[in-house]
Amino acid sequence: MPRLTQTLIPPSQRQPIEALNEALDLSYGDRMGKRTGFLIMLVLAATIAIAGVLADSTATVIGAMIIAPLGTPILGIALGIVTGHLSLVLRSILWVLLGLAIVVVLGLAFSLFVATPQSLETNAQVLGRTSPSLMDLVAALATGFAGGFAMCRRDLSAILPGVAISISLVPPLGVVGVTAGQGQWGDALGALVLFLSNVIALVIAGSIVFTMGGYAKDPSSSPVANRRRAYIVVTILALIVALPLAANSIVTVALARWSVAIQQTAVAWLEHEDGSRVGEVEWTGTTATIDVLTADGRTPSTDDFRDLLDAAVPSFVGVIVDVGQGEEIVVR
Repeated sequence: MPRLTQTLIPPSQRQPIEALNEALDLSYGDRMGKRTGFLIMLVLAATIAIAGVLADSTATVIGAMIIAPLGTPILGIALGIVTGHLSLVLRSILWVLLGLAIVVVLGLAFSLFVATPQSLETNAQVLGRTSPSLMDLVAALATGFAGGFAMCRRDLSAILPGVAISISLVPPLGVVGVTAGQGQWGDALGALVLFLSNVIALVIAGSIVFTMGGYAKDPSSSPVANRRRAYIVVTILALIVALPLAANSIVTVALARWSVAIQQTAVAWLEHEDGSRVGEVEWTGTTATIDVLTADGRTPSTDDFRDLLDAAVPSFVGVIVDVGQGEEIVVR
């Protein structure tokens, strides 16, 4: 074992492969006990998470994360890839899919208690899980490494509750069900992408750590498994998820910068209007709507505003000025 690997996973602290199978394979050892425990805790975690999301309660959602068991079959996929046991990979994938279905169905049921779809638009628990960015994938990768090391090392098992809190699995699925039940398909897709990115990140990080731990060369591992093919598939899936996350991150940063530029330009436009105020910028696609209030209710010519905007934001960005009382002026 390389010196770096021995430093990260000391032989004296390395878990035997039997311990990992016991922890991650729901068909190893007491099958009935593991499976019923998984389903019971999943249903309870989903119920708590969805209730916490609808109540906009961060503490409640965190409680659901601690008891949610979905990380077990996900890391089981990674272990199956490293040890070359296709049956473990397939069983773990089926358990993940079953868990996904259970949580989403519960979310659909709970969506009946949502007063209006608009109430979800101001819910921080929903908003934080419907527009994933590249940073979410980075955080999930780091969490996956932490979970992998906690599984491989006896002395790090105490950090597993922290790992469960760090990774977002059940709450996004709850948001998928709730938003889909209200017909908000864009938000549902965003939450589903967040879940899938976290799953793939856990599999990638877990596979790397388990490989470093030497489990691929364990006597119980398959000597003929085509691990390279599995790694290629996982890499392709990671790219498929990472690309839209990267694109969303770029768009988010661009909109934030354009919002600031539009606000500053509006302030410059109204600098001679005493008592004028510039409000927030709201986006609909590539069109920005900015609230403007003047002391006398008179709005100066928007030609000067348009000229200033030409130098501040790209030409394809539309700008509308909302002067109140339902009146809007299209600037460009």
